[in-house]
Amino acid sequence: MHLKLGKHRLDLGSPRVMGVLNRTPDSFSDGGRYTAFDTALRHAETLVREGADILDVGGESTRPGAEAVGVQQELDRVIPLIERMGGLGVPVSVDTSKPEVMRAAVGAGAAMINDVYALRRPGALAAAAESGAGLCLMHMQGEPRSMQKDPQYRDVTAEVAAFLKERAEAAVAAGVTRDAIALDPGFGFGKNLEHNLTLLRRLPELGALGFPLLVGLSRKSMIGTLLGGKPVEERLQGSVAAAVIAVLHGAYIVRVHDVAATVDALKVTAAVRRGMIELRP
Repeated sequence: MHLKLGKHRLDLGSPRVMGVLNRTPDSFSDGGRYTAFDTALRHAETLVREGADILDVGGESTRPGAEAVGVQQELDRVIPLIERMGGLGVPVSVDTSKPEVMRAAVGAGAAMINDVYALRRPGALAAAAESGAGLCLMHMQGEPRSMQKDPQYRDVTAEVAAFLKERAEAAVAAGVTRDAIALDPGFGFGKNLEHNLTLLRRLPELGALGFPLLVGLSRKSMIGTLLGGKPVEERLQGSVAAAVIAVLHGAYIVRVHDVAATVDALKVTAAVRRGMIELRP
């Protein structure tokens, strides 16, 4: 399997790592650390040296309770950086739901659009389809400001699968090729701990939709809860374990903050998984 990202073709024969770069003051994990342009660019270079296969740049926080930012502010945060990141040798993804930012980012060199709203905002589907970029469509119940107040599902896996299938079909109908689409279950986006654990256990059911799965579990509150309330900066080992579990359950791409540790863990995971496949009758 491969994923078409603009002019790039990402081989998914082994698990891939997407490095996170937030140019925001209020992201839950690293808010404020990379608001300065030079600091952000150096961090992007570090992520590539550590083995990131894709870089995901965001200019608006989508953490629970996050406030929206205007189009121009988001453009100012991400476009100059994307222009400079083009020479780093890996595809760049833009984490946005605004069609204006999608168009500008792809024009600046982004090869992928990562949208937590799954192209549901007015004009987003057309902008993404016209761009020729790869897409990541994510499930989210509610809005970032209120999504964690009291999420409810009758069957979280079935409902997430139905939503992702509908959004992928909408993208294909708009002209996006199937090999340019990845799906994200949206861990922590309108889901409580049990919802998240159920989705992780039943990830193969989402993989059966026929699109590569991109999973983001890194440093999230579910990890902190499972580790007895550890703060964000102490969730490395738990995050790496979650990434490994996700890959063993069918994820092709993991979106992480701690690239080097995850890359090492997934090299071991890939070797074991290859052996398991070779041993099958």
